[in-house]
Amino acid sequence: MKDKFAWKKWIGASVLICSLGLTTACSDAGQKESNTLSKEQKDSESKEEQAETPAPHPSENVAAIDEQPGRVYYEIFVRSFYDSDGDGIGDLNGITEKLDYLNDGKPGGDDLGVEGIWLMPINPSPSYHGYDVTDYYGINPDYGTVEDLKLLLDEAHKRGIKVIMDLVVNHTSTEHPWFVDSASSKDSTYRTWYKWAEDLNADPSGLSAAGSGPAWHEKSGSHYLGTFWSGMPDLDFDQDAVRQEMINIGQFWLSQGFDGFRLDAAKHIYEDVQSDRNAETVAKNVAWWQQFRTAMNEVKEDAYIVGEVWENSPVSVAPYLDQAFDSGFNFGLAEQIIRTVSSEQNGGFLVQLARNYELFADKSQGEFVDAVFLANHDQNRVMSQLSGNKDHARMASAILLTLPGNPFIYYGEEIGMKGAKPDEEIREPMLWSQDSTGSKGQTTWEPAKHNLDDDSVNVEAQLSDPSSLLSQYRTLIQWRADTTALRDGTVEDYSVEDSRILSYIRATAKEQVLVIHNLSGEKKEVGLSETEHRFSVVLHQTDGKAALQDGMLSLPPYSTVILK
Repeated sequence: MKDKFAWKKWIGASVLICSLGLTTACSDAGQKESNTLSKEQKDSESKEEQAETPAPHPSENVAAIDEQPGRVYYEIFVRSFYDSDGDGIGDLNGITEKLDYLNDGKPGGDDLGVEGIWLMPINPSPSYHGYDVTDYYGINPDYGTVEDLKLLLDEAHKRGIKVIMDLVVNHTSTEHPWFVDSASSKDSTYRTWYKWAEDLNADPSGLSAAGSGPAWHEKSGSHYLGTFWSGMPDLDFDQDAVRQEMINIGQFWLSQGFDGFRLDAAKHIYEDVQSDRNAETVAKNVAWWQQFRTAMNEVKEDAYIVGEVWENSPVSVAPYLDQAFDSGFNFGLAEQIIRTVSSEQNGGFLVQLARNYELFADKSQGEFVDAVFLANHDQNRVMSQLSGNKDHARMASAILLTLPGNPFIYYGEEIGMKGAKPDEEIREPMLWSQDSTGSKGQTTWEPAKHNLDDDSVNVEAQLSDPSSLLSQYRTLIQWRADTTALRDGTVEDYSVEDSRILSYIRATAKEQVLVIHNLSGEKKEVGLSETEHRFSVVLHQTDGKAALQDGMLSLPPYSTVILK
């Protein structure tokens, strides 16, 4: 991702877009700026430009557009996805069996078309979720073997699918040998790998800034720091040995064939218990992840690293994009998309998004790529957030998959699975057929409590239904694959007076498209301005009744159109 977010070379995103003639307001804005200069200033600047800068080739401004190469990722909770051996637990071989569902590596067909997979934790762990690791170099025996993993990685790569793994370095399990040894004696080799209040003369009281309970937990008369839960003791990254070991672990998994990492709890590595947002804490976190990134580059320079910095504020996320992460999950945007489709009002969020991207571009020296999503394994499922409204779910998918960056789809989201906390109920088994217990490959480790009232919420029912949510996801992903501007382009707000229309331009150096969503249940007529009449062809549409004639676009309810 080189020369990314070239907006910083311009006076803001709108100036860049104006240089391409992409918005109706550009001529007025340019005239206002021009009027602020005296004739002498303009003559002087003109002479300087002629003397110092050769006349630009007509394509040079176009080439300055940020091109943000993106791919669609699919988040998989292995335990819930597909069971290859009949024990009711999903496994690595099960994912390999279902790779053709995700992407068969061939054009067309009925595969989903994703280009990346994020595997939730696959290391050994005493917990069902795996976020408390007992062996960083091993594979959870419930999921298979190292050989099974290598087969999965090989088969995924044959299909052009990149695979990243969840890496949980903030804390271990209390059953990890390091912690067991650390707790055994104050003279233990691993004693300093964890934080013990008595050793640090710290007050072992108070609530955690990361979790909802106490930060310190008693063990053998001492108290260790565990900011998320007593079963997850925090490692002490002030220790050189801890940092080096985590670097070794990351390099090991890249050498095994992984294409990168999703970094869990990335902002909690250093924490002062009361706050994880003070400047000193953030600076130490960023410095560590920069060290980690540099070390990963030694093994795989193009490793994709996306961090979980669970903040809605772009100011809090931006520092981590400075030579550390390629992406930070955009939690604020996820909430905004849900609000937009639920309210059926555009809310003007594209204007704020462009500003956020300028900040991210500046902090990352133009190297950042957004990680957009609707929900993940820690949040209520999209369909539950939308109270089961299928029209709103379709609109959410259309927005997600027409925005820049790397869209992430949580398994089952594409078929409209429901789920609400507690956590087990947002990680229920993937539904492959109407028979949720007896069909081949169906996982049964957790009894389903949701999705029991709709026989269509399964892959089998939706695969051959062109009107299904699954078909829409497949179609939208295909649009991205076929349309360079949708896959790699920048974004700029395109204002329409109707607040129930959401529209924006996606642009690369060679292609521009106009995306228009009708968020409402009413038919809408959208008139394109004279300067936008160049968008004269309906390239894609989710509803065949959409029509463009003489600059007037007719949009059916809850539909999306891409104009070229």
